[in-house]
Amino acid sequence: MDKFEIELAATLTGHQNPIFALEKGYFAHTFFSGGNDKGVVEWDLQSRTFKRILCAVSSSIYALHLIPNTSYLAIALREGKVMIVDVENQKLIANLLVSSKAIFALQSIPAKNELVAVGEDGVASVWCLKDYKKIYEFAISSNTIRTIALSHDQKKIAFGDKNGDIFLFSAEDYHFLLANQKHSMPITSLIFSRNNLKLISGARDAAIKISEVASLKEQYSFVPHMFTVYGIYPHPNYPIFATVSRDKSFKIWDEETLALLKVINRDKFYDSHTLSINTGLWMDAGQYFLTAGDDKLIKVWELKLS
Repeated sequence: MDKFEIELAATLTGHQNPIFALEKGYFAHTFFSGGNDKGVVEWDLQSRTFKRILCAVSSSIYALHLIPNTSYLAIALREGKVMIVDVENQKLIANLLVSSKAIFALQSIPAKNELVAVGEDGVASVWCLKDYKKIYEFAISSNTIRTIALSHDQKKIAFGDKNGDIFLFSAEDYHFLLANQKHSMPITSLIFSRNNLKLISGARDAAIKISEVASLKEQYSFVPHMFTVYGIYPHPNYPIFATVSRDKSFKIWDEETLALLKVINRDKFYDSHTLSINTGLWMDAGQYFLTAGDDKLIKVWELKLS
């Protein structure tokens, strides 16, 4: 892609506690945020203002997931529940009792109309998105699972655990395929490459590792940050991706060469975060990248081609 600049477009305030999750909204130019506050917040990106509290929650929010082709938002809670809320009508649709322990990640499989939830107990729980009944559950690990990735063809699903292991399953019938220890510390971010041939993982060891999906053999690794890599976010249109970290920075990388293109932090004289960046989100066809974290702020960054 051509050269680009990153500029701070807005800082959104209102959260009283650390933010752990961002998710695109159902309505155009809107998005959701959640964390240690007792509610899911909806924001308007165009006016860069607070829109509403979507719903109250009874414990910390660890993940938000807008179910594709619906107005339903899934909300993963520390107490082991997953709430399904109709955003359009601001109505609770279902309250799924998934576990007695925290739920850290959610992933829907649109082709099957199913939702997968994982968390502290290392078990995957599969729910039907028609009647919200549990279909199946299977043990992945004896350790906490913090992240899920679904291949773009919806044929494989991967999980990363607290021990640094990646587990690969069939997304079609959930049978086990492969496992391999990729990191020396907990895996905190995981995605499939656009062609489904590679898995890209980030962890508390500050490393990113790129592995073949077919064998889970490592192809390449590098250290993009000083501390935990909390998220890896491919741009929706350009061959670049962003990473966010506990080291208070986010960085933009070339997807093909893995060259570092931009570093955004206070040391580079950006009005960036003062504490850990826990989550990120591309919005409006990738014109904006949103970041949020422990400083209770949401930063809106504009990508400008030059």
